[in-house]
Amino acid sequence: MFGYEFYIDPSRCIGCEACINACEECETHRGHPMITVDFLDRHNSIATVPMVCMHCDNPTCAQVCPADAIKKTEDGVVQSSLKPRCIACSNCVLACPFGVPKMLADLEQMMKCDMCYDRTSAGKRPMCATVCPSQALAYVTPETISRERRDKPTNVFYFGKQKVTTKVWMMVPPERDSVSVDVADYMWEKSS
Repeated sequence: MFGYEFYIDPSRCIGCEACINACEECETHRGHPMITVDFLDRHNSIATVPMVCMHCDNPTCAQVCPADAIKKTEDGVVQSSLKPRCIACSNCVLACPFGVPKMLADLEQMMKCDMCYDRTSAGKRPMCATVCPSQALAYVTPETISRERRDKPTNVFYFGKQKVTTKVWMMVPPERDSVSVDVADYMWEKSS
């Protein structure tokens, strides 16, 4: 769908996991969901956020793959590993700043969200965006987002000092221009 972009709006996620079930049904995923729904701050809130591959402009997962198994399409979609090339080393899993790739032991292959490339390249929306009742996941035009949302989209993320730009957009408050992840806070949250 030319002119459409993928947006994640954490403020709209209700944690229903319809996106996970729809993703699992996608034929190219062989029964494995490529999306997760994570808690933003489990200690203080029940707020959740859907996590898909952000399709980085300069994908770390592809850079660290010793078998050159991860490819990016001309339109910016970072694909799952190519099965004949993937050596199941998990370098991509460890390198992704968003923690998205999954090493599927039963398939001996890294798989991840590919934005339902079989659907989007044929003019359809990704499975998760078609079932999201709150539109926390949306595959729409930028004009639709600016018209219908209070928050604004950004595709700039900071992990410490590392700047990552992506094909997928995250909705943030109007006064923000990026999302910053403080690695020290994140590590503390994970270990608590």
